[in-house]
Amino acid sequence: MTNSPNTVSKSRSRFLAAAASVAIAGAIGLTAVTTETTPVLADAVRVDAPQVPSFADVVERVTPAVVSVRVKAKVDQMSDDGFSPFSQGFDNLPDDHPMKRFFRQFRGEGERGWQDGRRWHRDHNRKPRPVAQGSGFFISEDGYLVTNNHVVEDGSAFTVVTNDGKELDAKLIGTDPRTDLAVLKVEDGGKFTYVDFADDSAIRVGDWVVAVGNPFGLGGTVTAGIVSARGRDIGAGPYDDFIQIDAAVNRGNSGGPAFNLSGQVVGINTAIFSPSGGNVGIAFAIPASTAKQVVQDLIKDGNVKRGWLGVQIQPVTSEIAESLGLKDAKGALVAGVQDDGPAKKAGVVAGDIITQVDGKDVSSSRELARIIAANPPGKAVDVTLWRNGKSETLKLDLGVLPSSEKQASTEAPATPEDQADALADLGLTVTGADDGKGLVVTAVDPNSDAADRGIQAGDVITSVNSAEVKSAGDITQAMADAAKAGRKAVLVQVTRDDASRFVTLPVSNG
Repeated sequence: MTNSPNTVSKSRSRFLAAAASVAIAGAIGLTAVTTETTPVLADAVRVDAPQVPSFADVVERVTPAVVSVRVKAKVDQMSDDGFSPFSQGFDNLPDDHPMKRFFRQFRGEGERGWQDGRRWHRDHNRKPRPVAQGSGFFISEDGYLVTNNHVVEDGSAFTVVTNDGKELDAKLIGTDPRTDLAVLKVEDGGKFTYVDFADDSAIRVGDWVVAVGNPFGLGGTVTAGIVSARGRDIGAGPYDDFIQIDAAVNRGNSGGPAFNLSGQVVGINTAIFSPSGGNVGIAFAIPASTAKQVVQDLIKDGNVKRGWLGVQIQPVTSEIAESLGLKDAKGALVAGVQDDGPAKKAGVVAGDIITQVDGKDVSSSRELARIIAANPPGKAVDVTLWRNGKSETLKLDLGVLPSSEKQASTEAPATPEDQADALADLGLTVTGADDGKGLVVTAVDPNSDAADRGIQAGDVITSVNSAEVKSAGDITQAMADAAKAGRKAVLVQVTRDDASRFVTLPVSNG
């Protein structure tokens, strides 16, 4: 049968429609498979929280001012091999001789190590060359820099290594052992990045600090922490007033700066507390206020001239304050007065308590030392005292602090014990001194209050409550007077080995 054109056309149309339907269905099926196999990824974790401020901007600006300090120490001349003359004969042996090799190993040629806190090595002549390493920082464009005295002491040559690795020779301008500060000068002719001292009185416990230095000779190293405490006394010297920080400070950081976030020096790192010798988060820095004044004097004169009173002082305890009728345990108790000092000329006597200098309150004996030292020699000052239950003021001219302070001298000759009087209630046996000044302690009951206060046989009791004593009756009378005044103790002045101090003894046992 022959198909008509119309029939063929209709069949073809149906075929094309069917093919199109299959194609569409296939496309739909393919799409479904693709959707099912593509993994769906979760969003990455992101926490929107306050970010800790970076120290990078501060570090970038101040680091060029911080340097490493290398110190070649003075060394006494030794034998050529650095040991005893006995060893010199081994140098004449052949190089391959076993005894020579043994001795060279024994004496450690080429060996490096730490000795007395200093890095050392042996040169080709086998002579020790100790080298101290510390930190420092420029305080002027023309090359003045600050470091610690203990870094440069006994040094014969000084090299400063800048942050970019340049090694520059420096000379020592001056040192101040009492504050452990020193000033060096680089005379290179160039201009140096330098930093300023901050007003450390505005520093609060909890403020950020950034320490930059040369720990273990590694070069510029940055650590950060906070101010942990202020006014620390670590027994390093008479003017201790350290800022305690918890930034990591180690050997080699000495002399390096601790910065605030404005890039100013708030302190100079000088000591650490460490049972192991490494960082445990307790470091001490010299306050900027102290360093600034000392550095100015060292640059100007090469040394520091301090005011001087000429007294021995000790802290005022609550017992001492109560025994003298003072409301608060503040001030500095004068334990002795030096014969050639300004205080002696002005009428200050042992037993006085210095409560003010030029109207400024003295909270402790160490603060008195700092106040007096901060004034120049020759300056007239008003010293307010607590004496005989009332306050009075003396005017005096400060002297120059001697290089080694002298102490008051008091003789304590022994005397026959058959002249002794007993103060049994105090646990003391005393006898009159040959010169009539005071009572010599000949025996102390080990279970008595006197023994607890550290009084020993041979001590000389010179006064009680600022009144001179010549007999045991004077002590008894002083205690009776104190009891009538409602006081619980008396203040006893004791001298030993040419030094004077005060202790309290309870009235109830007198």
